[in-house]
Amino acid sequence: MPELRKDPIVGRWVIIATERAKRPHDFQGETQPQTLDGDCPFCEGHESNTPPEILAYRERGTSANGPGWRVRVISNRYPALRIEGNLHKRGEGMYDMMAGVGAHEVIIECPKHRISMADLEEENIREVLWAYRDRLVDLKKDTRFVHGMILKNVGAAPGASPEPTHRQLNVTPTVPIPVWEEMTGSLEFANYRGRCIYCDMILQEQNTESRVVLDTEHFTAFCPFASRFPFETWILPKSHSSHFENIPKSSVDDLGTVLKTVLGKIESALHRPPYNYIIHTAPFDHQELAHYHWHIEVIPRLTKVAGFEWGSGFYINPVPPEDAARFLRGA
Repeated sequence: MPELRKDPIVGRWVIIATERAKRPHDFQGETQPQTLDGDCPFCEGHESNTPPEILAYRERGTSANGPGWRVRVISNRYPALRIEGNLHKRGEGMYDMMAGVGAHEVIIECPKHRISMADLEEENIREVLWAYRDRLVDLKKDTRFVHGMILKNVGAAPGASPEPTHRQLNVTPTVPIPVWEEMTGSLEFANYRGRCIYCDMILQEQNTESRVVLDTEHFTAFCPFASRFPFETWILPKSHSSHFENIPKSSVDDLGTVLKTVLGKIESALHRPPYNYIIHTAPFDHQELAHYHWHIEVIPRLTKVAGFEWGSGFYINPVPPEDAARFLRGA
């Protein structure tokens, strides 16, 4: 019997349609196209083929825009938004518009070609997390910018190009709708109950245990109650914090382990599927928020959104999150 589940944060309904389900081990990723090492502009030794680096963690004695880096940040050669110019907000009748000002950067996570992040050393992953933090702290100083989003596309299906492991940092002059919906829903909960809904969610998942994938000193990873997609997994810090850029060193150390483990479980259990993961964090122009909690959402792309989903706003998930979490725990 299908079951309707309501997301407690944004109020979105999800259909858990077990009749449509495959067995968890029947979900497999598609083979991704290969790119030859010599053709890849992101690989070490090809620095002249990319825009100049904005930030790099390098071996001592090496020069900018040359070999010797471990993590490197560059501007996107084909940016969705450009950092130059003024916002020039204006209206045309009932319609609002502004200039396409923002930042669009690429964080190259390692100098070697086509290495999955789950295969990187934990220390390398920690440096990548520090690069996220350092770039957000720097871009936050620009008063034109309101929100920073870090996302990773893995595999052709979710929109990635076939290049070595990397992420995108998009900074916008407005708050994205999904983040705004989360902030609004969590504020309503806090006004009614006087607590953070994400903190309550962590406690309930720890007590229930059936949806928990991994639990460590600083983080809990679980398949959310109203998962939109099979094997959707969230990673939440146990200590309340609304802004990712405020993450302390102890949490970075732990998150490096958690991220490697969770992604490794997903890639191993589902045969390296295409997936996205996104860091949701509060806007730059807000101080610490008692009702909002930064978090990471990992979304394997195993099903397709079709007409019913677009027309109704409902997502159909054929794998109950309890089954998904049990399968990932064993991976």
